[in-house]
Amino acid sequence: MVYEGQVRLILISLKKIPVLFHALFKMPSYLLLLISALVVTGCKNDLSKYKAALDQSILNVERAEEVTIIYSKDGLTKARLFTKNFQHIQNVNPTYIEMSKGLKVEFYNDTLQVQSVLTAKYGKYFEQSGNVLVRDSVVVTNIKKEQLNTEELVWNEKLQKFYTEKFVRITTPTQVIYGDGLESNQNFTIYKITNIKGIIGITANSLPL
Repeated sequence: MVYEGQVRLILISLKKIPVLFHALFKMPSYLLLLISALVVTGCKNDLSKYKAALDQSILNVERAEEVTIIYSKDGLTKARLFTKNFQHIQNVNPTYIEMSKGLKVEFYNDTLQVQSVLTAKYGKYFEQSGNVLVRDSVVVTNIKKEQLNTEELVWNEKLQKFYTEKFVRITTPTQVIYGDGLESNQNFTIYKITNIKGIIGITANSLPL
């Protein structure tokens, strides 16, 4: 935000340069000296403000690209999270890690075989609670060829569970289940829809759009 603000201010001031020069040439020399002193003082004050804001911003936010986060329990890797963009926001309570360009999480069994995969276009990881909030085109698939679609989901990495109160759709090889709210283990093999609204039987050639 600081960088954008500085660039915008520079562009605005450049547009006014011809008018300023025309006015300055008609002023007495003592007025020019006074204006020069004021401008220099003002610039120093503005720069110090920007520098302080920039320094504070750098201290409060850690950034990285192409990040992999490994989650383990009792010495065993339980999940790997992959994200293209990673920002650790520390000037709020609770602190969190923001993944604004999407994420992918692979969940493993004790022999490191993938049991389920979660993808979403946006995510936040709250370190204190262990909750990962994902939004926008959330998809979870498992080894049984079942798929969960929703717009918001919470993964608690400490409890190794998924939660949501939003609308969900689960597609299996034989049926599609619609409803509101869901609780599941992170391998997405044991799940419960809170309020089932409909079940549609399907065949391999008649999946719903």
